[in-house]
Amino acid sequence: MKFGLSLFWFLLAFFSFNIESFSLTDYQIKKYCSKEKRESSCISNLREKRYILQKGKLIQIPVEPYKR
Repeated sequence: MKFGLSLFWFLLAFFSFNIESFSLTDYQIKKYCSKEKRESSCISNLREKRYILQKGKLIQIPVEPYKR
């Protein structure tokens, strides 16, 4: 009984997590790029990366350090 219950929970957890990635919407891209100096180039770069991500290819994401 314990084994069956633990197997059930394992299989439930295993199949409930999908390997999916969610890309930014147009509104989120515009909101993020409004802070940049060159807004139009930022928007075009993020849209291009979103397109590549939706095709299933990997993209590089730069990590910016936290500024106080």
